[in-house]
Amino acid sequence: VGAAGPRDFVVFAVEVEALDELEMETMERMEKATEKLGENLQTIRTGRATPALLEGVMVDYYGAPTPIKSLASITVQDGANIVVQPFDKSCLGDVEKAVRDSDLGLSPTNDGSIVRINVPQLTEERRKEMVKVVSKFGEESKVAIRNIRRDCKKTIDKYQKDGLSEDLCKDKEQDIQTLTDDFVKKIDEAVKAKEKEITKV
Repeated sequence: VGAAGPRDFVVFAVEVEALDELEMETMERMEKATEKLGENLQTIRTGRATPALLEGVMVDYYGAPTPIKSLASITVQDGANIVVQPFDKSCLGDVEKAVRDSDLGLSPTNDGSIVRINVPQLTEERRKEMVKVVSKFGEESKVAIRNIRRDCKKTIDKYQKDGLSEDLCKDKEQDIQTLTDDFVKKIDEAVKAKEKEITKV
């Protein structure tokens, strides 16, 4: 077998670069999927009042759905009450309605200048429901991660079909599997931590 010529090294470098780029892109997509899980978990009620509870609440502001945090300052009083102070007093009623209509199961009151939300302790029944929701979010995130891995594998298979080194492709597939396992572990840990937070009385 003759020594590898300069062209072979160039091809090899291009192959490695293409696979490395694919791994970076896959990692970014997996990170986005776990960030989304974090956002979803923040909106789940535990027995404590936190501004993050209202994260997903959208207010109908002059006909446009607008995140509540863009329209008001949100603070917590004595650990059990959330106080929402709209920058524009005219949308007070809309803010109250948005909180009431959300699936958080909260009953806001409006005193003409602020909306006060009492966050009651969760009942045992409600805690169990919340744990199920957390588990569902976790499963959805794992499915997203596995779909991203599948897309990546398809691309690697295509590269191999187009003549890319089989050894390089196999190595990269192993790297992607390790990445997938790491992200699935992170998801499990986030779900466990949230479940613990919900069940802690």
